Amino acid sequence: MTDRINKLQAKLHENEGALITDAADRLYLTGFPSSAGIVFVTAKSALFIIDFRYFEKAKREVSGAEVVLLEDVKTQLCNVISAEKITEIFVRTECMSMSEFRLYNKMLDGILSESRVLDSIMTELRSIKTCDEIENIRCAQAFTEQTFDYILGRIESGRTEREIMLDMEFFMRRLGSDGVAFDFIVVSGKNSSLPHGVPTDKRVCAGDFVTMDFGAVYNGYRSDMTRTVAVGQISERQRAVYETVLNAQSMALEAIEPGRICRDIDAVARNYINDRGYGGCFGHGLGHSVGVEIHENPSFNTRCDTVLLPGMVMTVEPGIYLQNEFGVRIEDMVVVTE
Repeated sequence: MTDRINKLQAKLHENEGALITDAADRLYLTGFPSSAGIVFVTAKSALFIIDFRYFEKAKREVSGAEVVLLEDVKTQLCNVISAEKITEIFVRTECMSMSEFRLYNKMLDGILSESRVLDSIMTELRSIKTCDEIENIRCAQAFTEQTFDYILGRIESGRTEREIMLDMEFFMRRLGSDGVAFDFIVVSGKNSSLPHGVPTDKRVCAGDFVTMDFGAVYNGYRSDMTRTVAVGQISERQRAVYETVLNAQSMALEAIEPGRICRDIDAVARNYINDRGYGGCFGHGLGHSVGVEIHENPSFNTRCDTVLLPGMVMTVEPGIYLQNEFGVRIEDMVVVTE
C-alpha cells in the first residue's frame, strides 16, 4: 500500500500532518483490517501505531508505513511532530467524533485543524480505484454472482425471507468471502416495497416478487448487487414495473462515460421512470461508489456534481416501490473506463 501513502504524502506540505483513526481509511492506506489503530502521515514519514493484538501480524503485512507498537500515543506522536516541526494536523472531520477531536487536540497542544482538507484528499484518492482494487472488487462480485446462481434454485413458496437470507450468507462464506458487505436485504411480496426492508419470518408466496440486495468481501473490498425475481406467475402490473426499472437501468448504463456529471446520469433513469407514470416511486439515488466501504463517494443522485473519471466504480440501482403492493430494484456495479 506504499503508493497510497505516497499519494497522501504528496498532498501535504512540509509542516503538515494527517491523523487518521477511521477504520475504512486505515484499511485503505495500509491494507490491514483492524478495530483500532492510528495512521499518522507527514510529508516525510508514515506511522501505523497499533496495539499488541494486531502488532505481530501488522509487522508482517504492512508496507509503506513504519509499524509501531502502541505504548504512549502522545509521546509517540509528539516525537514526530517535534522532529519534523509539524504546525498543523488534519483529521477526517466526516469520521471523527467531537469528543475524539477534543481528546487529540488537547493531547497535541491544539494543532489539529477543523478544516475539511483531509476529507477532500481522502475522498479524491479513494474515488479512483487502482487495477488491484478493481480486481479485488471483481473477486467479491464473483462470489456474489455465484451466490445468486445458487439461491435461484432454492427460492420457493413456503420459505421465509430470513431462511433465504441465511442460506445466501452461509453459502457466500463457504465460497471464501471474508464476510458480508452489509446486512443482506431479502424482502418479498408487500415487503418488497421497502427499499431497505429487513428479512422477516414472512413466507414467500406464489406471485411474489422477491428482492435481494447482497454483496461479498474480498481483501477488504466489497461488492453490491440487487436482483428482483418472481415466484410463479406475476401480473401485468408487476411485469410493467419490472420492465420499466430494467429499461431505466439500461439507459443509465449506456450514458456512463468519463466527463459526465453524476447527477445527469441519475436524471437519465429518474426521468424515464417519472415519464412512465411512476413519479415519486423512486425515492433514493441511482447509485454510489463502492470500495472498502459499501457506500463511498461519488454518488449518482440529484445533487452530486462530481465529474465521472476513469477508475471510478459505481452502482446503478434504479427502483420503483409501490406502497403496500410490491417493489422492484435491479443493481449492478460498473467501472468507468477511458
